[in-house]
Amino acid sequence: MIEKIKYKNKYLAMIVRSNYRKKKGINFFTPNKFSQQLAFMNYQKKHTIKPHLHLRRLKKIYDTPEILIILNGKLRIDFYSNKKKYIFSKIIKKNDIVLLLSEGHGFKIEKSCEMIEVKQGPYIKTKDKKRFKSIDEKQIKIKK
Repeated sequence: MIEKIKYKNKYLAMIVRSNYRKKKGINFFTPNKFSQQLAFMNYQKKHTIKPHLHLRRLKKIYDTPEILIILNGKLRIDFYSNKKKYIFSKIIKKNDIVLLLSEGHGFKIEKSCEMIEVKQGPYIKTKDKKRFKSIDEKQIKIKK
């Protein structure tokens, strides 16, 4: 159900495969220490979640994690080190979710794809993203 993608003992991503919907109640996929939290909730009719406020507090966040929710299609994620070295690729499909945590990544649409992206804000493109050249298609290694 959850694939922990690591490189040199560092989390690159977590892929939550489409079968996550079988769980009941609230299920967090991420550890409390992650700056972006991801959970699935599944409750029966008439269940109540008590009203609540989220308290304002200062948090230091040094990264920009992204969450992609694949509504339809098929997406290839190419993972790169911080030194722009290609590592490997993974395929995600309809109803999969990926939380991208660190290092670099690129994408190739393998089958027409609709997705939702969620990321930490405020987001300033010129300060939060650095583009670089992708790997040649012939060198792609899909990791199972």
